[in-house]
Amino acid sequence: MKPASIAPPAGVIEGYRYVAPAVECDGATVRMDAQGVYFQQLNDAVREEIASGAKLIRLSNVNGQRYIGTGLRVSGVKIEVEGTAGNDLAMFSDGIEIEVFGNGQDGVGNTMSSGRIVVHGDAGDVLGYGMRGGSVYIRGDVGYRVGIHMKAFEKLVPVLVCGGKARDFFGEYMAGGMLVLLGINARDDSQPIAGGFLGAGMHGGVIYVRGSVEPWQCGAEVAIATVGEEHMAELRPVIEDYAKAMGMDAEDILSQPFTRIAPMSHRPYAKLYASM
Repeated sequence: MKPASIAPPAGVIEGYRYVAPAVECDGATVRMDAQGVYFQQLNDAVREEIASGAKLIRLSNVNGQRYIGTGLRVSGVKIEVEGTAGNDLAMFSDGIEIEVFGNGQDGVGNTMSSGRIVVHGDAGDVLGYGMRGGSVYIRGDVGYRVGIHMKAFEKLVPVLVCGGKARDFFGEYMAGGMLVLLGINARDDSQPIAGGFLGAGMHGGVIYVRGSVEPWQCGAEVAIATVGEEHMAELRPVIEDYAKAMGMDAEDILSQPFTRIAPMSHRPYAKLYASM
């Protein structure tokens, strides 16, 4: 017997319908109307269409539905989102491509292994938490603790580029990969490009900031340096790919100097632990 689906208690999310979204198919392209559809039913429908061979899924009227793309381990499939994607977009994903024509909330790319996420707006906190590979591109501003615990392994090197400004703890406890902060699509030009504790506890990877940062903004565990030609070889292709995804001019982005922030030690807190 097929187990009954568990719907949330009535009135928890007023105005949402616990039914499957309306679906239109045109070959391998699928369109879904997410208006008023609860996140569980929306994501179930996405999975079903991918299992049936869909290669492009276009979601319209998305309004905070969370977990879109979560746990999907497929390549050659793209999801386009019109509206605001909810928390944990593409969490635990491996290979999926998602493009959001709007904003993203918290946890974009949480622990993703590969694939690409493009958000043509702002995004919230803890983007790329524990991210292991792939790329996340944000056009606008981001919140707190972006890139926390990012890591890399062999050829898996995650990349996260933010076009606007970031709040505190950007790159906190970062263990690998690359974070890039551009500050060119920000909503408030009066604020610094990043908040405090930049790279706090960082013990791997690298952070590139377009422009300069002050020592007070950075954690005690990192060193600040101007980017030279020796580091442009890894930064330039990332900026070129980001600019292509956003419809921007890569040379314009690269026309200003960058600051490189890297850890001074792979064990920044070694002295806090007793040796055996």
